Amino acid sequence: MILLSFALPFRMRYIYAKGWGITNLFALKYICKLDYRLEGAENLPREPVIVFAKHQSVYEIIVLLSLLGQLAWVAKRELLLLPFFGWAFMLARPIVINRKAGTRAVDQLIRQGSKSLAEGRSVMIFPEGTRTAPGAKLNYRIGGAILAEKSAYPVLPVAHNAGEYWPRNSFIKWPGIVTLSVGPLIRTRDKNAEQILSEAQAWIETEMVRISDPRRWRR
Repeated sequence: MILLSFALPFRMRYIYAKGWGITNLFALKYICKLDYRLEGAENLPREPVIVFAKHQSVYEIIVLLSLLGQLAWVAKRELLLLPFFGWAFMLARPIVINRKAGTRAVDQLIRQGSKSLAEGRSVMIFPEGTRTAPGAKLNYRIGGAILAEKSAYPVLPVAHNAGEYWPRNSFIKWPGIVTLSVGPLIRTRDKNAEQILSEAQAWIETEMVRISDPRRWRR
């Protein structure tokens, strides 16, 4: 459906995409009995930020699309090669990086991310780089923190347990209430990338322990 908006100006395309997300949340709530509870709503920013979010499911993508302002999603370029999805995703003007490029991938992120922030769009990053199963932990990548250091824009940490209800690589959606927790902004001025990453990771992983339920990890 989003492909049908290709001829519209970007702002209108994004409104269309947000409407698609809200419609999906409505359907998930009333058809699948899957809803979410927002904690830390007072921390939702009005200014552009760099969002660091846990990535377990498709569900958090839809929720964050609906909750936040215009987002520039950081994604590997292979996603754009997927028929239909990749074409629709390209209409959202994502930040596309080539992971195989090594340090040049970080340069791509800094250049494109800084441009998006200057345009008033928040940058959406999954610092683990891929979807993780509930309870699993991967190393947080430094690229997003380098962008935060170089640009001095604040980081918004987000934790959730969506993977317990809509597992990765699964069509099954279990009924229940996903907890989405938004943390206070992490100010980045006068901090280096390692400090920024450590602070964001500590908050997210501490919240994950609080909101997760191991009994739902293997169902």
